[in-house]
Amino acid sequence: MGTRLLRFEYDGQVRWGVYEEALRLVEGTFPTLRNILTDGHSQITEAKTAGAIISFEDITLLSPITHDGNIYCQGTNYAEHREEAGFTQQKPAYNLLFMKSPSTLSAANTNIICPQDVQLLDYEIELGLVLKQDITEETIINEQNIVDYIGGLIIANDVSARDIQIVEQQWFKGKSYRTFCPTGPYLYLLERDEIHYLNDLELILRVNDEVRQHSFSDHLLFKPAETLTEMSTIFDLRIGDLILTGTPGGVCLRLNKDILEKMIDTNATYEEKISYFVDTQKENGYLQPGDIIELEIKSRDQYIDLGKQRSTVVQNITVNS
Repeated sequence: MGTRLLRFEYDGQVRWGVYEEALRLVEGTFPTLRNILTDGHSQITEAKTAGAIISFEDITLLSPITHDGNIYCQGTNYAEHREEAGFTQQKPAYNLLFMKSPSTLSAANTNIICPQDVQLLDYEIELGLVLKQDITEETIINEQNIVDYIGGLIIANDVSARDIQIVEQQWFKGKSYRTFCPTGPYLYLLERDEIHYLNDLELILRVNDEVRQHSFSDHLLFKPAETLTEMSTIFDLRIGDLILTGTPGGVCLRLNKDILEKMIDTNATYEEKISYFVDTQKENGYLQPGDIIELEIKSRDQYIDLGKQRSTVVQNITVNS
């Protein structure tokens, strides 16, 4: 079975650990995920049986993904989400790629902070893929060799400020506020014979115990091998980079032709667009302060379990001096 790798604060230091039947410390200091994936193989293996056992009560959980890595994202990559975003369900002619700032990263059990200027805060459960090999030239990646590139799986919530993303047409800005990418609780490091589970994972997101999103990774329109191949023709990818593969249907966002046309209307002011857009969305169940969001991803046979992520929405309140 693969390894559940955690990152946390313990005894005043940032440390790594593995969780089997107990939480065990990984020996050594590894400042980044790239460091431990590159140089920490033996220490991880040793920790699984011989690492010092510590209590979860003595740690402060951190994101396993570290700020030195990039966060690459796929948009509208499930048919049902394409439809609610105003598109046809068919696989499009191109892969929609964008990025989130690494400063969005937060632990799986911390608050999601809604900025003061955001009215439409949305959730997106996503299967995250973590690279274990650099890709610095055009590379053909297929179902046979993808195991050489994908090192781990993780739960991520691609939190989105829809009023910024859609009205301003700025996906990066609307998705890059701090705390907008809870990840974990741990990174599941795949064994080579487990790679087939990429296409056999169940994704569930609940808001206040209500199931909002439920789908399976084999519903992805652009599969990981195809996506990595395309990315390799455009830019470099590095060990420890995170790829978010897209979200299923069930988000709060609802778009149609009329809304999309209004957003690109050059005769409408920004204030008019904001007012119109918020009015079209206000009954769609957007996140509010106090809402609790729970995410889990497991294989259909329960063999792989990426844990449970639980976050609470809080409102950012700026005190004027």
